Amino acid sequence: MIYKFKEYTPVVHESSFVHPLAAVTGNVIIGKNCYIGPGAAIRGDWGQIILEDGVNVQENCTVHMFPGKSITLKESAHVGHGAIIHGANLGRNCLIGMNSVIMDDADIGDESIVGAMAFVKAETIIPKRSLVVGNPAKVVKEVSDEMITWKTKGTQLYQQLPADCHENLRQVEPLREVPENMKIQEGVYDTLRDFMKK
Repeated sequence: MIYKFKEYTPVVHESSFVHPLAAVTGNVIIGKNCYIGPGAAIRGDWGQIILEDGVNVQENCTVHMFPGKSITLKESAHVGHGAIIHGANLGRNCLIGMNSVIMDDADIGDESIVGAMAFVKAETIIPKRSLVVGNPAKVVKEVSDEMITWKTKGTQLYQQLPADCHENLRQVEPLREVPENMKIQEGVYDTLRDFMKK
């Protein structure tokens, strides 16, 4: 759902997809080919939130901030399931792992990868191309070309997803039996382990 708050109405490019079970509120600007998953909450009630082109904010994520703060999720930033971005800026083509928490005034550098369940403390500056893990999160090494290639390919799937959702997603009543001709979806993406073996 899209909600106006005071004088602010969200701006969402027509190529992007906001799931009906997501909540986008107030001073939020969403660029091209962005995906906002069900259960996501992007609250621009106290400050501006900008999602540049190709950003995805997956299921059950929260993007918010303290009053008077504005934040940007730069082009192709990838926010994994259940992550919380609170008053932090995300660099271009970075990945925020599932259930991670990125706190106020943190800055995640371009092409960095934050591991699942990491806790990035307030005001932490993560240099570009850093691999970050732990609670509290620490830089453990530089992101390799191979890792960023894998990440970029995964994000490209999410950049195609808005068009796929506009074309194919429909609310329906469930089937009561499994059809005999039901197929399994084809694999179109390697896990990181598979990718690194190549």
